[in-house]
Amino acid sequence: MAFERPKIVVVVRDDLLAWQELNVTAFLVSGLTAAHPELVGEPYLDADGQSYLPMLGHPVSVLCGDAATLAAARSRAVGRGMALSIYTAQLFATGNDADNRAEVAAVGSDGLDLVGVGVVGERNAVDRVVKGARLHG
Repeated sequence: MAFERPKIVVVVRDDLLAWQELNVTAFLVSGLTAAHPELVGEPYLDADGQSYLPMLGHPVSVLCGDAATLAAARSRAVGRGMALSIYTAQLFATGNDADNRAEVAAVGSDGLDLVGVGVVGERNAVDRVVKGARLHG
Protein backbone atom coordinates (compact mmCIF):
# COMPACT_ATOMS: atom_id res chain seq x y z
CA MET A 1 0.00 0.00 0.00
CA ALA A 2 1.50 3.31 -1.05
CA PHE A 3 0.84 6.37 1.05
CA GLU A 4 0.48 9.81 -0.45
CA ARG A 5 2.01 11.51 2.60
CA PRO A 6 3.46 8.72 4.75
CA LYS A 7 4.28 9.23 8.40
CA ILE A 8 6.27 6.70 10.39
CA VAL A 9 5.98 6.87 14.17
CA VAL A 10 7.33 4.75 16.99
CA VAL A 11 6.03 5.29 20.52
CA VAL A 12 8.11 3.84 23.36
CA ARG A 13 7.09 3.61 26.97
CA ASP A 14 8.54 6.41 29.05
CA ASP A 15 10.01 4.19 31.78
CA LEU A 16 12.48 2.21 29.66
CA LEU A 17 16.25 2.21 29.94
CA ALA A 18 18.10 3.86 27.05
CA TRP A 19 19.26 0.53 25.58
CA GLN A 20 15.69 -0.77 25.74
CA GLU A 21 14.34 2.30 23.92
CA LEU A 22 16.85 1.82 21.13
CA ASN A 23 16.24 -1.92 20.90
CA VAL A 24 12.47 -1.51 20.82
CA THR A 25 12.70 1.23 18.20
CA ALA A 26 14.88 -0.91 15.94
CA PHE A 27 12.55 -3.91 16.20
CA LEU A 28 9.41 -1.85 15.57
CA VAL A 29 10.89 -0.10 12.53
CA SER A 30 11.99 -3.46 11.12
CA GLY A 31 8.38 -4.64 11.27
CA LEU A 32 7.07 -1.52 9.56
CA THR A 33 9.73 -1.79 6.86
CA ALA A 34 8.95 -5.46 6.25
CA ALA A 35 5.26 -4.66 5.83
CA HIS A 36 5.87 -1.62 3.64
CA PRO A 37 8.98 -2.18 1.48
CA GLU A 38 7.91 0.69 -0.77
CA LEU A 39 9.05 3.05 2.00
CA VAL A 40 12.66 1.97 1.47
CA GLY A 41 14.81 4.18 -0.74
CA GLU A 42 17.58 3.27 -3.13
CA PRO A 43 21.01 1.93 -2.13
CA TYR A 44 23.66 4.49 -1.22
CA LEU A 45 26.90 4.87 -3.17
CA ASP A 46 29.89 6.90 -2.02
CA ALA A 47 32.31 8.80 -4.28
CA ASP A 48 34.66 5.79 -4.35
CA GLY A 49 31.96 3.51 -5.71
CA GLN A 50 31.39 1.63 -2.44
CA SER A 51 27.73 0.69 -2.09
CA TYR A 52 25.69 0.67 1.11
CA LEU A 53 22.30 -0.74 1.96
CA PRO A 54 19.17 1.32 1.34
CA MET A 55 17.31 2.86 4.25
CA LEU A 56 13.85 4.22 4.82
CA GLY A 57 13.20 7.17 2.55
CA HIS A 58 11.19 8.97 5.22
CA PRO A 59 12.01 10.18 8.72
CA VAL A 60 10.88 8.22 11.75
CA SER A 61 9.34 10.20 14.61
CA VAL A 62 10.08 8.70 18.02
CA LEU A 63 7.60 9.60 20.72
CA CYS A 64 7.07 8.38 24.27
CA GLY A 65 4.18 7.83 26.61
CA ASP A 66 2.99 5.78 29.52
CA ALA A 67 1.42 2.33 29.33
CA ALA A 68 -2.09 3.78 28.88
CA THR A 69 -0.93 5.92 25.95
CA LEU A 70 0.58 2.89 24.21
CA ALA A 71 -2.54 0.79 24.81
CA ALA A 72 -4.72 3.57 23.41
CA ALA A 73 -2.50 3.93 20.33
CA ARG A 74 -2.68 0.18 19.70
CA SER A 75 -6.45 0.20 20.07
CA ARG A 76 -6.93 3.21 17.80
CA ALA A 77 -4.67 1.73 15.10
CA VAL A 78 -6.53 -1.58 15.19
CA GLY A 79 -9.86 0.27 15.14
CA ARG A 80 -8.78 2.10 11.99
CA GLY A 81 -7.62 -1.11 10.33
CA MET A 82 -3.99 0.02 10.38
CA ALA A 83 -1.24 -2.55 10.61
CA LEU A 84 1.18 -1.91 13.44
CA SER A 85 4.22 -3.42 15.07
CA ILE A 86 4.31 -4.07 18.81
CA TYR A 87 6.93 -4.89 21.41
CA THR A 88 5.97 -6.20 24.84
CA ALA A 89 7.98 -6.24 28.07
CA GLN A 90 8.24 -10.04 27.90
CA LEU A 91 10.30 -9.86 24.69
CA PHE A 92 13.29 -8.49 26.62
CA ALA A 93 13.71 -11.97 28.14
CA THR A 94 13.56 -13.97 24.90
CA GLY A 95 16.31 -14.60 22.43
CA ASN A 96 14.60 -15.45 19.17
CA ASP A 97 11.63 -14.70 16.96
CA ALA A 98 9.76 -17.95 17.71
CA ASP A 99 9.83 -17.25 21.45
CA ASN A 100 8.82 -13.63 20.82
CA ARG A 101 5.75 -14.72 18.86
CA ALA A 102 4.87 -17.30 21.54
CA GLU A 103 5.02 -14.61 24.25
CA VAL A 104 2.67 -12.34 22.31
CA ALA A 105 0.34 -15.23 21.43
CA ALA A 106 -0.05 -16.13 25.11
CA VAL A 107 -1.76 -12.81 25.97
CA GLY A 108 -5.01 -11.26 24.76
CA SER A 109 -4.93 -7.90 22.99
CA ASP A 110 -6.07 -5.90 26.00
CA GLY A 111 -3.57 -7.62 28.31
CA LEU A 112 -0.43 -6.95 26.30
CA ASP A 113 2.27 -5.26 28.40
CA LEU A 114 3.27 -2.87 25.61
CA VAL A 115 6.60 -1.08 25.76
CA GLY A 116 6.45 0.07 22.15
CA VAL A 117 4.20 0.42 19.13
CA GLY A 118 5.05 1.38 15.59
CA VAL A 119 2.66 2.63 12.95
CA VAL A 120 2.88 3.97 9.43
CA GLY A 121 0.15 5.58 7.39
CA GLU A 122 -1.21 8.85 6.13
CA ARG A 123 -0.09 11.72 8.32
CA ASN A 124 -3.48 12.70 9.69
CA ALA A 125 -4.43 9.11 10.52
CA VAL A 126 -1.13 8.44 12.29
CA ASP A 127 -1.41 11.68 14.26
CA ARG A 128 -4.82 10.58 15.52
CA VAL A 129 -3.52 7.14 16.48
CA VAL A 130 -0.60 8.46 18.55
CA LYS A 131 -2.55 11.31 20.16
CA GLY A 132 -1.35 11.83 23.72
CA ALA A 133 2.22 10.69 23.07
CA ARG A 134 4.92 13.30 23.38
CA LEU A 135 8.19 13.92 21.62
CA HIS A 136 10.94 11.65 22.92
CA GLY A 137 13.97 13.32 24.33
